[in-house]
Amino acid sequence: MINHRWLIRIMSVVHRALYQASGGLIGGSVGAPVLLLTTIGRSSGQPRTTPLLFLQDGSNWVVVASNAGDDRDPAWWINLKANPVATTQVKRAVKRVRAREATAEERARLWPRLVGMYASYEDYQQRTRREIPVVILEPE
Repeated sequence: MINHRWLIRIMSVVHRALYQASGGLIGGSVGAPVLLLTTIGRSSGQPRTTPLLFLQDGSNWVVVASNAGDDRDPAWWINLKANPVATTQVKRAVKRVRAREATAEERARLWPRLVGMYASYEDYQQRTRREIPVVILEPE
C-alpha cells in the first residue's frame, strides 16, 4: 500500500521544481492557478516552499489550508501562524506577503468562489472536524 502523505510530498517536490525551472509555464495551472508559497519553518528556520491553488481577490491571493481534508493543519499554515511573513511566486513574479486567516465575513464571501474553482474543497470540509482555514496573502 502506498503511503498517501509520501506520495503527496513527492508530487509536491516535482511540481515545485518544474514550476521554478519554467517560471510557472509548467505547473502554473492545474485546472486552477497555482502559486508557490515560501514560509519559514517554525522549528528549523529554513525556507519551505509549497505549491498551492490560489484565488485572486483584488491585490490579495487566497489559499486554502485544507491538507486534503486531514484533521491536522498543513505545515505551511502552522509556519505562517508562527511567522506570517512569506513570499509568493506567481509565474515569474516573486512578492513578499503577510498572511492572515480570513474573517468570518470574508470566508463566507470567498468559500463559494474557492469551491467553484476547486470542488474538492467541499469534500475536504466534509471529511474533517475542523473548519478549514481560508488564508489571505496580502502583498507588503
